[in-house]
Amino acid sequence: MTQVKLETKTLTVKKENGIAEVHMHVNKTNAYDLEYYKELNTAIDDIRFDSDIKVVVLMSDMPKFFSAGANINFLKSAEPRFKTQFCLFCNETLDKIARSPQIWIACLEGHTVGGGLEMALACDLRFMGDNAGKIGLPEVSLGVLAGTGGTQRLARLVGHSKALDLNITGETLTPQEALKIQLVDRVFPQEEIRAKTLEYARKVADSATYATSNIKLSIMNGKEMPLNVAIRYEGELQNLLFRSQDAKEGLSAFIEKRQPEWFGQ
Repeated sequence: MTQVKLETKTLTVKKENGIAEVHMHVNKTNAYDLEYYKELNTAIDDIRFDSDIKVVVLMSDMPKFFSAGANINFLKSAEPRFKTQFCLFCNETLDKIARSPQIWIACLEGHTVGGGLEMALACDLRFMGDNAGKIGLPEVSLGVLAGTGGTQRLARLVGHSKALDLNITGETLTPQEALKIQLVDRVFPQEEIRAKTLEYARKVADSATYATSNIKLSIMNGKEMPLNVAIRYEGELQNLLFRSQDAKEGLSAFIEKRQPEWFGQ
């Protein structure tokens, strides 16, 4: 049975059998301000401390938009110092997603631009509908840069030259174009995108989640290290897994030719 664990003005968190769905409903374009990010931050903290949750799906309740990014009127009326602190808070919040033990998936059913894409970039995976609209970082058209991870996470995902191209032109892409450069990981038929994303989430949540959590840590933290240091870090995580109940069960199930019963530890 689905449990609504958190409901605020801008989002709702639903939890069921190891999966948390984070539904955005800020306004018709999910153009956010500080209030939304405070509520998102609270939701992330709640999820990170919930050991029952293994996978999180970030999605929109608005039919045409995942998110259009920050509310322009909100930014225009704010002082430069406030805007700087706002971007810092957004970055700190999104970094919690990147460092979370859970696997985060962005389900992109509508336009995903500006800060909306930056939220998706902080997630581990991005799935998009084939008729979801445009995706990109048009901040240069406002005379600024994508300042909540847009220049940095995008470069690490698609390469530095392509990230530079997309940032300095402000070009937005179709889902198919985004898939081609690996900005998104999968494109599904528009009418199936949410169901397919939740199906994927269910598969991961039912797997060896102690291993998947450490795989995420190995990749996320290791990419910031020199290769020889990252390999040693990978080995340390593997040593932890070798001692786990799940590893013992997985090896036994393979030898006994049966399906494993995972414990998440």
